[in-house]
Amino acid sequence: MSNTLARYSLIAALALGLWSGSGGELAAAPLNEALKPLPPLPELDAARVELGRRLFNETRLSVNNTLSCASCHRLDRGGADNQPFSLGFDGKPVTLNTPTVFNASLNFKQFWNARVDTLEAQIEEVVTSPVEMGSDWKNVVTTLAALPEYQGAFKQIYPDGVTAANVQNALATYERTLLTPDSRFDQYLQGDTEILTREEKYGYLRFKEYGCIACHQGINIGGNMYQKFGVMGDYFKDRGTPTEADLGRYLVTKDEEDRHVFKVPSLRNVAATAPYFHDASAKTLEDAVDVMFKYQLGRIPSAKDKDLIIKFLKTLSGKWEGRQL
Repeated sequence: MSNTLARYSLIAALALGLWSGSGGELAAAPLNEALKPLPPLPELDAARVELGRRLFNETRLSVNNTLSCASCHRLDRGGADNQPFSLGFDGKPVTLNTPTVFNASLNFKQFWNARVDTLEAQIEEVVTSPVEMGSDWKNVVTTLAALPEYQGAFKQIYPDGVTAANVQNALATYERTLLTPDSRFDQYLQGDTEILTREEKYGYLRFKEYGCIACHQGINIGGNMYQKFGVMGDYFKDRGTPTEADLGRYLVTKDEEDRHVFKVPSLRNVAATAPYFHDASAKTLEDAVDVMFKYQLGRIPSAKDKDLIIKFLKTLSGKWEGRQL
């Protein structure tokens, strides 16, 4: 063990359940971990999933037939599009960085400002958003119902055929299949003590000790609570050029306590979803970790600790269709 790693507290390791007690080795995480492995893929109607997949790639959901869900949520790019701001139907950038669609069904709310509770409601808003798809549900239903391939598919699954609610349900059903299992960290949580390197295990330990886990926990390693952006400093003053989107949940509740409050994002596949934050201000994972330490934790980690935490974060990348993200 290096001198740097040797300085980590044995007491802390014991308290966190990571020390085996024999040979000085890090053991598997205990069963009462704050982080949980992904659940199995839900059992869903295969025909409904396939219809949702087709709709996910259907540009006729947008007002001018140019934009589909897959345009901004690229499954080959971490479930987002790796752009600071996606382009809407009119070719103009939207006001918030596109979050990944992978594992979104596990979030307790949808959108950065957590303004809706379900995937169905999220889909409903995106289609009608004047800066995203720019359409309306009457137009979408009329368009899809006029296409024989959709007429038949909907009628087989839904007795009332093509309706706004059924389009939303099919899309949401497909999105519930977009889970990314088999991250190395999930395998570690499930008992494979050798799947992580020593430094990755110490990165997890430091992730806990510094307090990152206070907000990033649960099945989705985030996505299950609100938090103010700038707990330990005025992030927005330091960044400058304030925008309405920076107000977060205040735009929903008009409660002053919700100013700059956002849904905590999931850290699953975080290494594949740059740039980061609602404003896409962090271009790299290293930049994002720096911002979190400064404005959320009020601490400055050593260079080694930062490197260890980043190594741990990279173990959170799962697989989609058998391919590592």
